[in-house]
Amino acid sequence: MTPEIMLVMAVLAFAVLLFIFEWVRVDVVGIIMMVLLPLLGLVTPKQAISGLSSNAVVSIIAVIIIGAGLDKTGVMNTMARIILRFAGKSETRIMTMIAGTVAIISGFMQNIGAAALFMPAAKRIGNQTGVPIGRLLMPMGFCAIIGGCLTLVGSSPLILLNDLMVVGGKHYEPFGLFGVTPIGLLLIAAALVYFILFGRFILPNKSVDENSGPMSNLLTDTYGGVGSLFELHVPETWKNENSLHALELRPIYFSTVVAIARDDGTTHLFAPDAMEDILPGDHLAVVGPKEFALSMAEDLGWEMQDELKTFAEELSPNNAGIMEGLITPRSELVGKTLTKLRIRDRFKVSPLAIFRGEKLFVSGLTGIKLESGDALLLHGRWEMFHLLKDRPDFVFTEEVKGEILRTEKAKVALMWLAISLIMILGFHVQLSIALLAGALGMILTKVLSIDEAYQSVDWMTVFLLGGLIPLGMAFENTGAAKFIADTLMAALGHPTPVILLTAIGILTSFFTLVASNVGATVLLVPLSMNMALSAGVDPRIAALTVAVAASNTFVLPTHQVNALIMRPGGYKTIDYVRAGAGMTIIYMFVMIPALMFLY
Repeated sequence: MTPEIMLVMAVLAFAVLLFIFEWVRVDVVGIIMMVLLPLLGLVTPKQAISGLSSNAVVSIIAVIIIGAGLDKTGVMNTMARIILRFAGKSETRIMTMIAGTVAIISGFMQNIGAAALFMPAAKRIGNQTGVPIGRLLMPMGFCAIIGGCLTLVGSSPLILLNDLMVVGGKHYEPFGLFGVTPIGLLLIAAALVYFILFGRFILPNKSVDENSGPMSNLLTDTYGGVGSLFELHVPETWKNENSLHALELRPIYFSTVVAIARDDGTTHLFAPDAMEDILPGDHLAVVGPKEFALSMAEDLGWEMQDELKTFAEELSPNNAGIMEGLITPRSELVGKTLTKLRIRDRFKVSPLAIFRGEKLFVSGLTGIKLESGDALLLHGRWEMFHLLKDRPDFVFTEEVKGEILRTEKAKVALMWLAISLIMILGFHVQLSIALLAGALGMILTKVLSIDEAYQSVDWMTVFLLGGLIPLGMAFENTGAAKFIADTLMAALGHPTPVILLTAIGILTSFFTLVASNVGATVLLVPLSMNMALSAGVDPRIAALTVAVAASNTFVLPTHQVNALIMRPGGYKTIDYVRAGAGMTIIYMFVMIPALMFLY
């Protein structure tokens, strides 16, 4: 063992300690590696920063921008709607559908692309159903990695496999496009069963978002008594047709009707006027204290729904919520009443309360003359709040969620995604260039602006991967990877086929965690084929073991997919260790018997 090998092993141990104990943020670990490795002479300065321009990192940046474009045009809304139609609100079904869909897509495009494209849809589904996003993104990420084993174009190691199967000048019979599919299907099934059975114990339960309800935690502390959002159904037999004003719902029940759905939910009236009639068959979205909403339903003969059904999407936290707006001294609202301002009709938002000084008004709002400094609590759809924030009348106390969707650009966004995929699959253009072309196309055709593109990129992921790539280079430059592989293979002597394939799988999994999966494949395929010939094992199966085991990387956020989902899912390194350790073991237990029996 040379001094350089000892030094790179020490740097690896240092990096792992930083990941586990989180003394600094993970992207800072990446920057530390970029600085430390060239100072120690383990990589050249050019190699140290080459990770930032690598195919993997540029691909991640481009595919995140493409995903943001699809999200901005409402494509991901449509995808989320389709999934929810089949999965309902069952966490298990939602997780299975998202993870299974991404796994299949990963079989035909790079797994990082599939995960990045689907992440906005997963976020929207989590917000809409109240399922913590941390319980969706990790199964999705793991299945995206495994999905690369469905075809020979799903992951870089499998793409390289046939070219590397050469021993002593002899080229071995190549595997077909779907030659690895049976193993991939078994691994995906095992991963889904693993998360279905043990997900509740191994996945973090916290949600990254503040609150999945209509009001943030900050506002709940001040306006908690205003209540929450409920849906009531007016039965067809109801005879007392009256306007909202005549029913006096706010004075009697301290509740506000914020939306009405008619014609079997196909027509929605948001922020209905006080003179709007309530008709038999209407569905009402009401904000108020639960006990008063129940009393209202009982007194008027309406039916209280267990959850939002008709308004499940339109008023989900993705699309609507409650904001607090402070009236500015320049506001046209000063000195006027809400009735005179026609705030519901003009802005399509529903006033819920007025906070003035130390007093909170929840009834009789329409007759109060507004003053500078008054705080108005408003319910509405996010696009209306985005329009309001640009006016001088209000200053919102929180950042407005959601965004104004450019649905008219949806077909254009899908066209650029299709162009990127055709360039990759049809013309074999390098992944980063094809995806960058799609991202650039979206910007040039105004699917999203260049500023929105920059804002969409998770730069923590970029610098984490940019620093880990040179660490893999250092492993190969110093001969540390070859030394470990040679030592282990020599220790095995003349193993049985099962022991040999298990050893190859374990060794590949280790190298994939600490170095690149491509580097591990290039190094270990020739080595494992030679060992297989010595042990009387089919060398093609040994090579396939390396290529499949190169996707067994779940214990640390070193794989680009794991790095991608880390911040959006709110994960810490220990979360990967807890969920990834079991997944790694199951992966090996499924892969080795499958290779033995199927091949």
